[in-house]
Amino acid sequence: MPCGQVCSSGMAAPNPQEDTGIDVVNAPQHVWSDLYHELLRAPWWLTLLAISGMVLAVNLVFAIVYLLTGGVANARPGSFADAFFFSVQTLGTAGYGWMYPQSRAANLAVTAESIASIVVVALATGIVFTKFSIPVARLEFARNAVIYLQDGVRTLAIRLANRRGNFIVEAQVRLTFIKAETTIEGIFFYRLYDLPLVRDRSSAVGRSWLILHRIEKGSPFEKLTPESIRTEDIELGIGTCRKTSASASDSRTCSRPSRMAGCSSTTRSCTTPCRQPTDQAEPARCRAGR
Repeated sequence: MPCGQVCSSGMAAPNPQEDTGIDVVNAPQHVWSDLYHELLRAPWWLTLLAISGMVLAVNLVFAIVYLLTGGVANARPGSFADAFFFSVQTLGTAGYGWMYPQSRAANLAVTAESIASIVVVALATGIVFTKFSIPVARLEFARNAVIYLQDGVRTLAIRLANRRGNFIVEAQVRLTFIKAETTIEGIFFYRLYDLPLVRDRSSAVGRSWLILHRIEKGSPFEKLTPESIRTEDIELGIGTCRKTSASASDSRTCSRPSRMAGCSSTTRSCTTPCRQPTDQAEPARCRAGR
């Protein structure tokens, strides 16, 4: 399974409630053509509301049919309430026995509603089961990305921690440096650099993992200074994918310059308050992907 991907602006796959820094303008909206995935991404309350609305809509349609055709025993003539509740009983296969079809038209309507009920229940079951079965990431990323000296080499460090008590097996991580650049033709775009890591995979992650990139010749961080880090349009994109005993999932997050703490390579003095990585990941807002 491929690791988490980063968008062209350096942001992780967007959560609808988060400000990704990307403004989509004049994009066609095809909600109904992709309704299944919209419901999977939607919060639970919205998904359940949509399912309830779908069931009620079917009940209303067939209630009107029963009201027009008649032929339902013990239903008051012209009573929409009786027709609606008979439709509810038919769709839910309750079958109390008090109201039942006694004409050919009513039996045909009940047959059609029985078929519709099978489709509605199948769709609702599939959506609910899929939402429950989606593996959700439970990784916590450190609040700041830190640059410090390790073995005499400037090193970029980011710590992540496993919030669950299990072991993450065959974990992989990718670190991408995103920088706004202008080509010699004058075209502005975001260039992505894959950063080589000291260790980009781990056989088992139980507690935490320190992601390290050594800033050596050829590294995009080589010529960056604390001042340029603060002023330039740059970001770090982190993508992980891993397997547990039951499933595989991925997680992504981003670090902007305001969350990068740089330490001088010569004096070890921090340009912003920072500390060398420890065994604990400082809790921070993280973007957990699926």
